[in-house]
Amino acid sequence: MFGGTMHNKVVFHTMKALNSFGFPVLRFNFRGAGLSQGEHDHGIGEVDDVRAALDWLDREFHLPLLLAGFSFGAATGLRAACSDPRVRIAIGLGVPVVPVAEAEEEPRVYAYDFLSDCPKPKLFISGGRDQFGPRARVEALVGAVPEPKKLIFIEGADHFFEGRLRELREAIEAWVREQVTGAA
Repeated sequence: MFGGTMHNKVVFHTMKALNSFGFPVLRFNFRGAGLSQGEHDHGIGEVDDVRAALDWLDREFHLPLLLAGFSFGAATGLRAACSDPRVRIAIGLGVPVVPVAEAEEEPRVYAYDFLSDCPKPKLFISGGRDQFGPRARVEALVGAVPEPKKLIFIEGADHFFEGRLRELREAIEAWVREQVTGAA
């Protein structure tokens, strides 16, 4: 709805961070985004899109899964990941916590109540100047989420981590390294 695709810089740098560990990485567009078929389904059908992607990864690679999502992809991906036992760890980047106007008469409000039952390791990374994730609201959201969890703010970064993509990538790599080393 707002022009997000799998080709944005945040998604690309996240893919590079995860691929640096040798992980197979799947980027995809939600229904109706980019050249994908279908129509936007207000986050309902998009959770099914994430589940379909997880199913494909599981069939192709038979490995433990890690989910990373950015913005709408974080809100939608975390919902699918928390209830899927194949997903071992989850990463939410630029998690939106303020209403975003889809249309004047229909603002999109994100609900994260499902996170209260999510015991797997979770990383949240937000820009210190994220217009869709003000610090106090992101801190309140993550504060209500069960352990294990980690919240990182990248100071000076906006929602798209403009000028701070290296820091974003390094934060992902450091946390994933901790998780992989701890799991070994």
